[in-house]
Amino acid sequence: MSTRQIEELNQKLQTLKEQKSQLNVEAAEWAEKRNKLNEKVKKLRAEINEIKSERDKLNKNVKKLKQQRENLQKEIVEKIEEIKSLRQELKVLKEKKPAKTAKELEKKIESIEWEIQTSSLTLQQEKELVEQVKKLETQLNVQKKISQTTNKILELQTEIKALEARRELCHQKILETAEKSQQIHQKMLEKIGEAKKIKTKADELHKIFLQVREKINPIQKEIAEISQQIKKLKDQIRKEEEKEKKKKEKALREKLEKQAKEKFKRGEKLSWEEFQLLAKDETNTQD
Repeated sequence: MSTRQIEELNQKLQTLKEQKSQLNVEAAEWAEKRNKLNEKVKKLRAEINEIKSERDKLNKNVKKLKQQRENLQKEIVEKIEEIKSLRQELKVLKEKKPAKTAKELEKKIESIEWEIQTSSLTLQQEKELVEQVKKLETQLNVQKKISQTTNKILELQTEIKALEARRELCHQKILETAEKSQQIHQKMLEKIGEAKKIKTKADELHKIFLQVREKINPIQKEIAEISQQIKKLKDQIRKEEEKEKKKKEKALREKLEKQAKEKFKRGEKLSWEEFQLLAKDETNTQD
């Protein structure tokens, strides 16, 4: 009965082990699919970090370009204000502008100075000529100041045009860089979206993996229980076999002892084993 039970339990145990093995294979397949998706997510995250780094670098460049554009605009405004101030000065100077040109005034001054140096003049005449020179020099200074101020205004206007060109170039770079940054940002968002979808799928596969693993637990428990039952039955059979063996050994020993006694009574020669059996029997009787 116990042997048949063991056979039945072994068959059941084999079936359970096969079920467990199949579930382990299934769980491993789900785990492999999950791991492949997680590896994709890992690679995408690395790509996202690279894209983000590139985008941040461009944004930093945009910020730098904006600061440059701001500095250029500030410089332009300063020069415009300087032009306004110079034009105000020029307006005042033009009100004092003499009729003669700077060249005419210089020629006149040279003529008078030559006359003072070469002519025999009275003190009064020389004084009058010196006064004329002073007046002419004042007029010449006005002409020179007008010319200098006009040239300075033209120089500032040229500088402003150059600054405006640099500002415009800077502005174009800002637009181009910002657009490129936006494109890269959009690419990054797409990668993030893709990574989220794959991660969601990987999480779903992980849940399935856990569900399959959960199915293994009761089977493993039943396998342990049946294995324990088989062990107990085998122990029981072993004990019964040992008991039966001892019983048979006792019966054989008693038979041999009886045969030895009969030989002894008949006066026949005993073997060493038969002698030992009779001696042992005698000892047991005395005890």
